[in-house]
Parts: sequence; C-alpha cells; structure tokens
Amino acid sequence: MDEIVGAPVPAEPADHESTTRARLLQLIIAEGPVTTASLAATLHLSAAGIRRHIGCLEEADLVTVREVGRRTGARGRPARAYVATERAHAARNGEYTDIAAQALRFIEDAVGAQGVEEFANRRLAAFEERYAPQVTAPDVRGRVEQLAAALSADGFAASVRPVEGALTVQLCQGHCPVQHVAAQFPQLCDAESRVFSRLLGSHTQRLVTLANGGHVCTTNIPVHTPARPSSPG
Repeated sequence: MDEIVGAPVPAEPADHESTTRARLLQLIIAEGPVTTASLAATLHLSAAGIRRHIGCLEEADLVTVREVGRRTGARGRPARAYVATERAHAARNGEYTDIAAQALRFIEDAVGAQGVEEFANRRLAAFEERYAPQVTAPDVRGRVEQLAAALSADGFAASVRPVEGALTVQLCQGHCPVQHVAAQFPQLCDAESRVFSRLLGSHTQRLVTLANGGHVCTTNIPVHTPARPSSPG
C-alpha cells in the first residue's frame, strides 16, 4: 500500500498499485470534481501518494484537472479538483456504444426522429418498471437516495448532493453507459428525465449531462414536495 496519512510504509507492489488506481478512478468518476485531500481521506493514503497515482492517470488521459471556484471573499487560488475524461468513460463503456449509435441512426433514417423517440420511451419504460419497487420512500429526499443507490448498482456511479441554502438536492450520475450515443440522440436523456420525475413524484430539472460536455449528469430536484399519497387498496 501507499503511505497511510502520517505514517510512511513501503511502496505498493505493481498489482496493488493498479488496484489503487482503479479505485481512485472509480471515485473520481463517482464524486468528481474531487480534490486530492478528499481522495486521500477516502482512500486513507497520503496526499503525495494520491498525486503520484493521479499523475499516472493523467498521463493515460483518464483524468484531468479542473479548478473549483472558491467562496465569495475567500482568499487564495481556486482549489484544484479532478474529473474523469471522455476516454475514461469510453473505456468503461466498451465498443457496444458504437453499435447502438449505428442502430439508432438506422432507425432514424428508416422511420424518422419519432422512431428514435419511441425507442427511447420503450427502453426507459423497462427501466422504470424495474426501478419502481426500489423507489418507495414516503418523502422525496428518501426516494432520491433510493434511486441513486439503484443507479449505482447498475454502474451509473450516482450520488446525492445537497444544495446549500436551497430546498433542493442534486442527483449526480458520474458515469453513463450510453453517453456517446446520447450525445447524438438527446431523446435518451429526455426520456430518462421524464422517468426520474415519475419515479420521484417530483418535478426534476436536468442541469447538465455527460452527453453535452459536462463532467457529470446533474438533475436538480426539489425535496419539499409533499409526500406521495399511497395507492388505494
């Protein structure tokens, strides 16, 4: 293992180093933008060890640095944080996305844009049916947490982030298996947003997506909405 904070230990063997970098990359995908200090605290490594691993990930074009704005009136430079690159997402998705994009292009050419929209709605209907039994909390915040857990179990690296001073939370998806397809066919993102609204019983607002260049898909959700009434019977 690398240095544990405050106590030097022998350097990691090569196989342990690759495992650490894989965990580090997964954390950056899920939590980015994330600082060196935060990564060190989560992985129980020294800041120097984290920087060394990040340097390797940067050389492989898997992560990149992003300056995070400081609070109004705060002094010093903005904090440096890290996000995953398109290459990191593409490597995780595999080659099937190219085939999916070709299939949707064929549908669009043969049937028109309405064919792509119908496909998106049908695909997300199955998604909604599978997730509905997992999203049952009596309050919106609870349902958002449940949805994030279900999404993470399916590889979306989802998290819930409170918005300071607001009665809303943000549902963040650090990874999207169809990111490159959705960049060409935004109907997939639109259908997903509608499903989120129905599952959560709340209005949702998609702020940014991986498909349109964001480092994470972010959906803003009011959490002061009254609890969803239970079904009759």
